[in-house]
Amino acid sequence: MATLYPVLLCGGSGTRLWPLSRKGFPKQFVPFTGPGTLFQAAAGRMKGFSDTAPPLIVTSSDFRFIVAEQLADSGIDPAAILIEPEARNTAPAILAAALHLGATDPEGLLLVMPTDHEIPDTAAFHEAVATGIPRAVAGQIVTFGIQPDRPETGYGWLELTSAPHDGAARPLVRFVEKPDAGQAAKMLAEGRYLWNSGIYLVSFATLVAAFESHAADLVAPVSEALKTARTDLGFLRLASEPWAKARSVSIDYAVMEHAANLEVVPFSAAWSDLGDWNAVWREMTEPGETTAIHGAVTQIDCAGSLLRSEAEGMHLVGIGLKDMVVIAMSDAVLVADRSRAQEVKEAVARMKASAVRQAEVFPRDHRPWGWFETLILSDRFQVKRIVVHPGASLSLQSHIHRAEHWIVVSGTAQVTVGDDVRLLTENQSVYVPLGAVHRLANPGRVPVVLIEVQTGAYLGEDDIIRYEDVYARGQGAKG
Repeated sequence: MATLYPVLLCGGSGTRLWPLSRKGFPKQFVPFTGPGTLFQAAAGRMKGFSDTAPPLIVTSSDFRFIVAEQLADSGIDPAAILIEPEARNTAPAILAAALHLGATDPEGLLLVMPTDHEIPDTAAFHEAVATGIPRAVAGQIVTFGIQPDRPETGYGWLELTSAPHDGAARPLVRFVEKPDAGQAAKMLAEGRYLWNSGIYLVSFATLVAAFESHAADLVAPVSEALKTARTDLGFLRLASEPWAKARSVSIDYAVMEHAANLEVVPFSAAWSDLGDWNAVWREMTEPGETTAIHGAVTQIDCAGSLLRSEAEGMHLVGIGLKDMVVIAMSDAVLVADRSRAQEVKEAVARMKASAVRQAEVFPRDHRPWGWFETLILSDRFQVKRIVVHPGASLSLQSHIHRAEHWIVVSGTAQVTVGDDVRLLTENQSVYVPLGAVHRLANPGRVPVVLIEVQTGAYLGEDDIIRYEDVYARGQGAKG
């Protein structure tokens, strides 16, 4: 049996599920319906399936440390993490993954999956993949169609040659763009149409041949970007110059809509792309209930609503709400009619146009050494909570415009200020004068948590002169 290689696509703009999902922290990294995130679920989805290799992830530089951290928390050692110099849509990303894996196993099968889908029934998904493997080995491109239960206008659809009653693979007639309500109702009633999951199972040879036939212009720049890629802290950075020459195009437009060897395996178990807050409400609502709650919430006489408190110390109260979405975070609150959930994307665009910080910036900012979040930001002072992972270290740095006070809440921190190096434990503090060269490190085995109070004329993250950095970041890079 050919080895199966999961390929996980990990990008996203983080607009439709704002404020919990944002550009700096899109939805695949958020635990929406359970303790784990969508990305972690996708990374572990094929665990236990025979002849399956560790997953390969394609992501951006902005998300690389979040990806690495969530993989480590899940106990998953990836085959590789490819870093795109810039987003070029799914076709170049999938081709890069295929060429990288095909170099070592040309007989392998690729299982290409988005990482922002909810698929709770792993056994059913394994069964669907097992159904598709013989067809992929035979040279077909296999995709997975979701059995629809409503006339959904937010998904693309797949037209099959016949209604999928037995679960067997069927030839794909055509892709159908997101329909209007009337067209969606007709397709649902006819029974020959499934939702397009965007998941593909295909052999390396078949996929590369499809690119050479239908999107040959992508092969040379992607191959060169991979050939001249460099290793960086365990990541594989694709070369930026050739990568920029690859056009930005989806795999469906570039290849799949032109290929004649596509087959569809029906998937009738639960699935959602969590495309808006309505979809999250559907996934979270318990049987017999119409209102879904998460976090510190008290609700009285609410119906058809989604109420989520995502901030420590914030209690959300809903009274008499009907068909509403209320999401409360430390820096932003969304209140919307559930029927207008698709307009959240428009609201984010308006905020971005008005330079509203919350449009894209997430309260918790992830770094290679850990994370920080702003607790208070005012004129000439800022208060942050900082968490440094065991064995991690911030860069040796100084600031031109601000001084800092550090108070250790838990753990043991190694603090460098000028020539003074000392260990600080719980309840101890240190002052870092403006312009002083300093560093914060965690030499212990438990996370260091501290409160940082910044004072000064300018408190931006780009006020930094970096002298040494184990993560090889340049001047002005954050953290």
